[in-house]
Amino acid sequence: QVQLTESGGGSVQPGGSLRVSCRLSTDADSRRCMAWFRQVPGKEREGVAAIYGGSDELFYADSVKGRFTVSQDRIDNTVYLQMNSLKPEDTGMYYCAARKPGWVCEFGGTWSAGQYDYWGQGTQVTVSS
Repeated sequence: QVQLTESGGGSVQPGGSLRVSCRLSTDADSRRCMAWFRQVPGKEREGVAAIYGGSDELFYADSVKGRFTVSQDRIDNTVYLQMNSLKPEDTGMYYCAARKPGWVCEFGGTWSAGQYDYWGQGTQVTVSS
């Protein structure tokens, strides 16, 4: 069973930065789509960034382009989300998600939560003055 473990959330003032991490429990096949979603109470889970391990192709939601950067470390089986110029509307629970190997991010919709097979427990990010 694949497990995802997030870390690195916290509280920051507007304009600040945070980096969240997601460690994958297996290195069996790095050709998988890994994504970050966020959710606030009462709203649907929103995809913000994704990376396909087979090609390092990156995907960003319009709301975070130019501010967030997704990357991966294949040796450590970890995906990172560097968040800069944070805004109060970036507040939420951030979840790491993974698809089974071989499925590109775009298949079925990059930001379609139902297309992801594995989820982490989430890490809270709060942006407030």
